[in-house]
Amino acid sequence: MKKHTVITIGRQFGSGGHEVGLKLSSRLGIPVYDRSLIQMAAGELGVSREKAEEADETVLGRFFSGHKAEELSYTELPPDEEQAVPLSDQMYQIQSEIIRRVAKREPCIIIGRCADCILEDVVPCLNVFVYAEIGDRIERIRKLYNLNEEEAWEKIRRVDRARKEYYEVHTGNTWGGIESHQMIFNISLMDMQDVIDVLAAMYRARR
Repeated sequence: MKKHTVITIGRQFGSGGHEVGLKLSSRLGIPVYDRSLIQMAAGELGVSREKAEEADETVLGRFFSGHKAEELSYTELPPDEEQAVPLSDQMYQIQSEIIRRVAKREPCIIIGRCADCILEDVVPCLNVFVYAEIGDRIERIRKLYNLNEEEAWEKIRRVDRARKEYYEVHTGNTWGGIESHQMIFNISLMDMQDVIDVLAAMYRARR
């Protein structure tokens, strides 16, 4: 029996990558996992959503320094060591486990959270990265968060830096690099609907 395909979407902040994921989910009729993973992880860790959100997609704490994602498992830690692990690291590990579970269970779209690396050799994946020109990103974030241009640029700079550090520390790969993505889209040069059309066609060709 042919294995199902999972689509992973990495994205620059303000590029429209999240919107691509939501619209593609609607087009294909498959679930999308994005910030819903925070609530799922919070429930399994027994912490509030607020605490989980604070720790989500933040840079590694001291426990995992120097280790790649697959080398350690949260579920294998003895109880006394679990207490010493920073919440950000616990969030990464439990989200990784959830990502593997949902990916094995059904075709889906997963946005961010190093899913391309986490699912390597787990299920067939279509790994995508979405970016855009800075002017378009500033305009999108300015409207979305009701910010002025300077505030929008600062938010973009801060979030992109956090995502880059999060991805590269956990995976050892370059964030947005060609080595871990089959397709990279500049949404400023390609209509979003065309991007969705291409991804939908690629997904259906793999079924």
